[in-house]
Amino acid sequence: MTAPVLCARDLRYEYPDGTVGLAGVDLTVEAGERVAITGPNGSGKSTLLSVLGGLVDPADGRVEYFGETENAEAVRERLGVLLQDPDDYLFNTTVRADIEYGPAQLGVPREEADRRVHALADALDLDGLLDKPPHRLSGGEKKRAALASVLSFEPSVLLLDEPTSAVDAPRTADVLALLDRRHRAGATLVTVTPDVELIPRVADRVVVVGPSGNLVADGPVAEVLTDPETLTTAGLQPPAVVRLFDRLGWDDPPVDVDDAVERLETTGLPRR
Repeated sequence: MTAPVLCARDLRYEYPDGTVGLAGVDLTVEAGERVAITGPNGSGKSTLLSVLGGLVDPADGRVEYFGETENAEAVRERLGVLLQDPDDYLFNTTVRADIEYGPAQLGVPREEADRRVHALADALDLDGLLDKPPHRLSGGEKKRAALASVLSFEPSVLLLDEPTSAVDAPRTADVLALLDRRHRAGATLVTVTPDVELIPRVADRVVVVGPSGNLVADGPVAEVLTDPETLTTAGLQPPAVVRLFDRLGWDDPPVDVDDAVERLETTGLPRR
């Protein structure tokens, strides 16, 4: 039996002012899963991602990687972590150099590194930006460049904090399509997002972090996002399509527009 790629037990964390960030979080992620972590602002979801990625040490608890080690640095080339601030990743003189940085550290041959740079630039609409200094990019351009720098060394586990924030709608579609391709190729995706509308697009399972830094739900997207009581406890509300179909009298509402269209075409609206 294959070991989980991530196994966190009793994670606890406090911020310097004494505020609780994580309050005994247990979380297991299997290879090939798509998991979303959501919750209200300040709930600790970004802190959880940083702890899972080995960038922040918990006050208590542990994280085991691939069933092999609790040392994230020992498996760093297999973990791709994208934090909220893209400036954390853009420190070279050009966007091209930032994307090349990861492959260079791993000794990837130059020809292969060039192939990866151009494939990512094409997928994320960065072709005209490769020779620009990162500080001259817009917020959305920086986010896409930072994502490219994480994807360039082809990690098998992606821990992504709001990967589409500040990205406009057409390029958000590009980002999501690229992540879909990585998932189909075998990558595990863990995505932090406060946007319940995005969750059905990026995940099959959702973990909800409550205001006190504890997990209040962990289950299939369709189950969790149609449970208004649980979401309200966490300071969230169901997606708009769920609320609409609930008002229309559906006992089992769809969680996204594509699902809604398919079901309407099949069954039509229910009669009260």
